Amino acid sequence: MKRLGQIFTSISLAVLAGAAFAGQPTTVTVGSAGVVRYLQQGQPPVVILPTVAAAQGMRAAHAAKGGHGKGGGGGSTTNNLLYGGGVGGIGVETAPKIYLVFWGSQWSSDPSGEASLLQSFIANMGGSSWFNTVTQYCQGVPSGTQFCNGAGTPAGNQSGMLQGVWYDSGTTVKSHLRQSDIANEAVRAAAHFGNTTASPNDNADYVIALPTGVTPQGFGTQYCAYHSYTSSSYGNVAYTNLPYITDAGSSCGANFNGLGADAGITIVGGHEIAEAATDQFPSGGWLDSGGSEIGDKCAWISSGQGASADVSLNGTTYAVQSLWSNAFNNGGGGCVLSY
Repeated sequence: MKRLGQIFTSISLAVLAGAAFAGQPTTVTVGSAGVVRYLQQGQPPVVILPTVAAAQGMRAAHAAKGGHGKGGGGGSTTNNLLYGGGVGGIGVETAPKIYLVFWGSQWSSDPSGEASLLQSFIANMGGSSWFNTVTQYCQGVPSGTQFCNGAGTPAGNQSGMLQGVWYDSGTTVKSHLRQSDIANEAVRAAAHFGNTTASPNDNADYVIALPTGVTPQGFGTQYCAYHSYTSSSYGNVAYTNLPYITDAGSSCGANFNGLGADAGITIVGGHEIAEAATDQFPSGGWLDSGGSEIGDKCAWISSGQGASADVSLNGTTYAVQSLWSNAFNNGGGGCVLSY
């Protein structure tokens, strides 16, 4: 028999996955509570990475209410992640393929060198012990599953996950983007890379990197990045909205934990890529009953177990945050930097 929390999760995540397409709610502001947000009518939910202050405030509020677990993202109510049943049978990326898109003519200016750092980071991510945490989560198992134990098909951690880089510089990106603008760019990227059927998009994540000076509503004040997906003639297309992170300064990780001015670039980028791997089409993958994903529960931890740190990924060191492991602490769960 499923636990009550598992039943709640299966129902609530199914509702979250479908509500946007029903047109309810029509708009939810980016300042509302939690990490699962509806930003635009007719669009699927997004899952945000809150700013440092917002995430730490959520964690403190959760602890004050007697919550257990890190609960870093959105006021989690159970420790571990549970499987949400998938969207169209897809819950995780079994062989993640990352396509990095530098959108806009403004990328002729890159004052913090974010483009080169992102390419290096993603190129070295696959096969690392840090990213290996995602492999304990799987698809093809019943909704509410907490431990795969060899069942289903796990999320992948293969080398060479960076499949392509595209400088889409033919247009000037407007400053205040809507979710649908970023979704449409992801579909254009799928076409550019030749992924024009559903099959290759079952494992693809299009990271839409925005140039300096482009500030979607809520960036740097409520969130640092988010991921979601959109339906298209190419199947469901997963994407990440990755603004120019250093534009937000310390709100999105500059000098976080003394890790350097550029620390937020890889902390935020890694957070979103790990979450797409374990919840490719929100919210059908792995979340706790409060809606927090593998990265949300460990976001912006500054001390103790799971604190963000410099970690070697295949011989090159990058600043990363920890990821939630259901297996840690004898199945009690916790934030880890390797698995």
